[in-house]
Amino acid sequence: MQQEKLQLTKQFEASKNEIGFFYLDNLLPKELAASIFKEFPSVEKTVLRKSLKEYKYVAYQMDKYSPILEEVLYAFQDKKVVQLIEEICGLTAIFPDEFLYAGGLSMMPKDKFLNPHLDNSHDKDRKHWRVLNILYYVTPNWEDSFGGNLELWPKGLENSPVTITSKFNRLVVMTTHQKSWHSVNKVLVDKARCCVSNYYFSEKPVLDTDTFHVTSFRGRPSQKLRDVILRFDNKLRMGIRKLFKKGVRKNPHQYKK
Repeated sequence: MQQEKLQLTKQFEASKNEIGFFYLDNLLPKELAASIFKEFPSVEKTVLRKSLKEYKYVAYQMDKYSPILEEVLYAFQDKKVVQLIEEICGLTAIFPDEFLYAGGLSMMPKDKFLNPHLDNSHDKDRKHWRVLNILYYVTPNWEDSFGGNLELWPKGLENSPVTITSKFNRLVVMTTHQKSWHSVNKVLVDKARCCVSNYYFSEKPVLDTDTFHVTSFRGRPSQKLRDVILRFDNKLRMGIRKLFKKGVRKNPHQYKK
């Protein structure tokens, strides 16, 4: 990342007025990246998320799994790494989340997906703004035609997305704010797209116009009925959060150390 800093900065600068992002291939030595993939847990040892919004497996209680998985997650929280990404993205005073709120591991075998959505604007205590999404893909030989790829919707859901292939050993960093709609298209092959994910936070939002919002899902342009249902669900959950600032229940998706 340090070697490619200038090019990554240019890449981010070119997109920052919509959904700022950059990606870097061959992040780690190939053998190390393959070892990380090999140690991903079986789906039986993960948590299934299945609804109209998403269909995937997640893991976040990291002491249950191979040590290398926890090590790679927290490598992205190293101060030097955070500072480097901060400089590339032109942000200040950002920090990671040791409790991996909504982060950790995700696995998407065949037919799994993640509908267009905005990430929750804050951390678990609603004290800090979520500003960056850090995604590291580790499934070997992944191709665009396999599906399971990241989609960014900088022009809104009425227009075509920018697709970033979940290529092996690829790091993707994207900003998260109230306009950063993103999704993962359906996996089409009998393989699992595996991803290591972190979020970075800050005392202030990326956009001055940002306001608090829960994780908000939408239907794809072709999913008219699903879009109506998900819009209603978003409004309902936002209404609840106005009454109960931290929600009616504690989100279990965090690393209990």
